Amino acid sequence: MASRDTSCRTAGIAIGVNRLGDTVVELIGDVSKHSNSNALQSELMTVYLAYAEDEQRQHYLVLEVSQGTSLYEALGKAGWLERFAALAKWCEQAVNVTTPTAKRWHVGIYAQKQPLNYLLQPFDRIEVYRSLSADPMSQRKNKSRG
Repeated sequence: MASRDTSCRTAGIAIGVNRLGDTVVELIGDVSKHSNSNALQSELMTVYLAYAEDEQRQHYLVLEVSQGTSLYEALGKAGWLERFAALAKWCEQAVNVTTPTAKRWHVGIYAQKQPLNYLLQPFDRIEVYRSLSADPMSQRKNKSRG
């Protein structure tokens, strides 16, 4: 996917309400410096990123990106493609896919799978999905039998 120069800024903490009415609290350790130009700030929008590697390691980030930023570009600006090698490898394979496949798709917006070229909207929550070790439905069936 062709990259373009998009402005980006991370915030230290954010408390708010998402589109679904859920309270959102994110703590960020990495804060980047950015110029405070009024014209540039009007073109910026806030998006949220969430990834639960497992039960113990969960990652949340608040990111300010330019209007017209794609989902793939936001993952790169957040540093997640460098930080999570498996995500970067999957993105390289799926970068040209325009229709997400049901079981093998790893990213979405508010639990809706989206292609990597999806253009972000203000306050979108980018979610990175991990592969399940077992089908939840079969796990429930086995649990009820046992």
